[in-house]
Amino acid sequence: MRTRLRLLVPIAALVAALALALTPGLADARAGLGSSFGSRGSQTWSAPPATNTAPYTSSMQRSMTPGSSSYGSGTYGGYRGGFGSGLLGGLLGFGLAGLLLGHGFMGFGMFGLFGLLIRIVIIVALVRWLLRMFRGPSPMYAGGPAMFAPNGGMGGAIGGGPMMGGGRRGVVPIAIAPADYQAFEQLLVAVQAAWSAHDLNHLSALLTPEMLRYFGEQLAEQTSRGVRNTVTDVRLVQGDLSEAWAEGGRDYATVAMRFQMVDTTYDQAGRVVDGSPTEHVIATEVWTFVRVPGGRWILSAIQQAR
Repeated sequence: MRTRLRLLVPIAALVAALALALTPGLADARAGLGSSFGSRGSQTWSAPPATNTAPYTSSMQRSMTPGSSSYGSGTYGGYRGGFGSGLLGGLLGFGLAGLLLGHGFMGFGMFGLFGLLIRIVIIVALVRWLLRMFRGPSPMYAGGPAMFAPNGGMGGAIGGGPMMGGGRRGVVPIAIAPADYQAFEQLLVAVQAAWSAHDLNHLSALLTPEMLRYFGEQLAEQTSRGVRNTVTDVRLVQGDLSEAWAEGGRDYATVAMRFQMVDTTYDQAGRVVDGSPTEHVIATEVWTFVRVPGGRWILSAIQQAR
């Protein structure tokens, strides 16, 4: 019996530590869970032009728009495949095999529970560092005065005009007015508020049906896990227009936005399980909005800045 308990304790510690490493961090908690998904018309699988706010943008991970080998691939729920999952899977398999065979975690021998826990902490720290390296930088803590650009809180794209480079068939550059910039900023705040409230009815008025489906899946996952993410005190810090165009009877505008927020995740008992209810963090994302000409803008895609 004692031998069984000695075996179960380190296994439980290992599983808990790996779960901690796999749990989405604060960078993945806000609306969209830090993923890149949605549709940008014919530009869905093209990288948005660089801006001062977002010089580099992640490619689309998930979209209903066909025309790319990437269609239907990508990640969901803040978890990414590839290197990270392979490394963690190898650690889990090798570590548990060593424990079951009596050789200790990672084959180093059993030097007691304390030594095992130290090794687990080191491995978790290493895995998180490697994941950060491959995912790109996490949001930084906000500090100092806000850096709002003129013109309703947003500036123009690098290289001048508030429109995309032309020449593509069926794609017509359009101009973006100050009222449009204000609408983009208001949507940023409204989407985060509806996300925090788990209000799909409100989200349906702010998102395309495709985006509503993705958000609904993510909110359902939160409910299943027994947690709720809230994003409050959202403020635009800096924004740039990347490109704006018309095609197929719709207007599109892709905007890079750096914003600060209080991003906190609670469990069902109201305990904080991620983030801080008192500290602001900063995120940079590229949002694409769509409308019928003369109509109001709604969100059609989110991409992460790298």
